[in-house]
Amino acid sequence: MEKLEMLYEGKAKKVYATADPEKFIVSYKDDATALNGKKKGTIAGKGEINNRMTNYLMQKLEDAGVPTHFVEELNGRETVVKKVTIVPLEVIVRNVAAGSFSKRYGVEEGTVLKAPSLEYSYKCDALDDPLINDYHILAIGLATREELDTIAKYAFAVNEYLKNFLKAYNVDLIDFKLEFGKTSDGTIVLADEISPDTCRFWDSITHEKLDKDRFRRDMGGVEEAYQEMMKRILGE
Repeated sequence: MEKLEMLYEGKAKKVYATADPEKFIVSYKDDATALNGKKKGTIAGKGEINNRMTNYLMQKLEDAGVPTHFVEELNGRETVVKKVTIVPLEVIVRNVAAGSFSKRYGVEEGTVLKAPSLEYSYKCDALDDPLINDYHILAIGLATREELDTIAKYAFAVNEYLKNFLKAYNVDLIDFKLEFGKTSDGTIVLADEISPDTCRFWDSITHEKLDKDRFRRDMGGVEEAYQEMMKRILGE
């Protein structure tokens, strides 16, 4: 399948049309951003790692009953996906307090939460992706009640699967961001990516951070952390 015109370029990916109107090609970049785009840089090899890890995990999730946009991996950086209309929400699931959650609520980072937390941010760069609740989402018309219920169900299913899956690799799933899209017939599917860009991964024993926090916080060892996650999950 060949790329045609570029339809969209985001912070981490480019999206291209194909000859099939129901399929796109996503190409992953090495560009890195944080703090809603205020911090920018490059993480060598990130695009390939995120592409391959996302595709592997999405196929696992498909087998576990969570529908995704994944169709076919073309090469290290490019993947064919179903054409979807993205629901303009960042869907965030948290198992352990970290990052903005710790700052917002005064909960010490590393505190295991008594139950997984689900929150939504409105995907809008101009507004800095503000937190938004169900009532706001329904009032603005970003999603229907049925769509929100489906998204929440899938988000918690992804959490349960990934937590258990990653435990075998001595990785704790601290929190993560998902995005969902609607296919042409209105079906809700998991879209975007699942990677060190969108998840907080900590080593189960040392609590070493194996994700984009190393870039956000100028901790160093960013490329090595991404490579370590690739090695643990894909054996490479």
